[in-house]
Amino acid sequence: MLRYRGKKKVIDKVKELDAFPKVPEEYVDSTPVGGTFSIMTFLIIMWLIYCEVAYYLDSNLVFKFRPDTDMDEKLRINIDVTVAMPCSSIGADILDSTSQSVFGFGELQEEDTWFELTQEQQDAFDAVKYINSYLREEYHSIWQLMWKKGHGSVRATIPPRKTKPNRRPDACRLHGVLTLNKVAGNFHITAGKSLHLPRGHIHLNMLFDDTQQNFSHRIHRLSFGSPANGIIYPLEGDEKITKDENMLYQYFIEVVPTDVDTTFESIKTFQYSVKELERPISHLKGSHGVPGIFFKYDMAALKIEVFQEKESLIKFTLRLFAIIGGIYVIGGYMNSIVLALRLSLVKTIAPHVIEQKKHIDVRLAQNPLLVTPDLSVPVDLIKQ
Repeated sequence: MLRYRGKKKVIDKVKELDAFPKVPEEYVDSTPVGGTFSIMTFLIIMWLIYCEVAYYLDSNLVFKFRPDTDMDEKLRINIDVTVAMPCSSIGADILDSTSQSVFGFGELQEEDTWFELTQEQQDAFDAVKYINSYLREEYHSIWQLMWKKGHGSVRATIPPRKTKPNRRPDACRLHGVLTLNKVAGNFHITAGKSLHLPRGHIHLNMLFDDTQQNFSHRIHRLSFGSPANGIIYPLEGDEKITKDENMLYQYFIEVVPTDVDTTFESIKTFQYSVKELERPISHLKGSHGVPGIFFKYDMAALKIEVFQEKESLIKFTLRLFAIIGGIYVIGGYMNSIVLALRLSLVKTIAPHVIEQKKHIDVRLAQNPLLVTPDLSVPVDLIKQ
């Protein structure tokens, strides 16, 4: 129990207590070298703290596979395709393995347009095509950057046409979003409008036998689910030009469910791989089929989980304190070495300065009130 019988109040005496020893002010020397090292040490510590925090938030990405058991989940497909035929001559439909009525999936908007792009539209489409092609080829070297920083420019849309040609539209733009069952299906664009039946549909293409068919097409967007960083949609920016009236284009798509859970993004989406085939239809040559554009998709049995693997907060804090303490100690050692070298250099080059310092120390010891040293001696050297 603390007792005090002096004249000062107890509270004032408690305030004077200090459990940590302090260095007396008269033993502390302020030198330009020490100040410089203090500033450098502070800047280095702040920079390392920033790097460590950024590294902690931006940890390693981990990819894992597991069976996909969510069969009741819906599959959303985003479509934006331009076909070099008028909207009145073609029909777009989708049919999956459940034989469900197509009216339950949604409806695509049909927009009459011109297949030839303006210079501004062509430049924008070429940019999307080039970037997407580059990302597919160099994916193995930039995949981490894509997953962490994104590539939104690939999903850029074509700017609207400012001037309309003085002729009838010769193309049809089909765009919209369809909500499908999570099963295998077939989205196709063929000649003639479709007639829906209880167990499917048929295309009335026999009415267009005398109509010129040109299935040249341009894919602005074809993706599944919500867009996510790191996922490349291979068909976006694809363009097929043909002069054959009986061309069949087939795209075989394998859709892979993907769950993304990172620091800045947490969504359930899909990515896909594609194989394509194109051939002319000629019954005389034994190449049978129906001219058109067919997107045949199927669901993968495995799901990909993408998440960030972070270290514990305790390890991060300990490493951060170790870095700060290490830089502080190294800065003190460097300061001592530089001061020792400087003093050694002064003793070698200008020994008279040391003698003057000794003389001043003797005078100060004899007369503590003397505070006017020789001004010809640098103050920092006198303090040393």
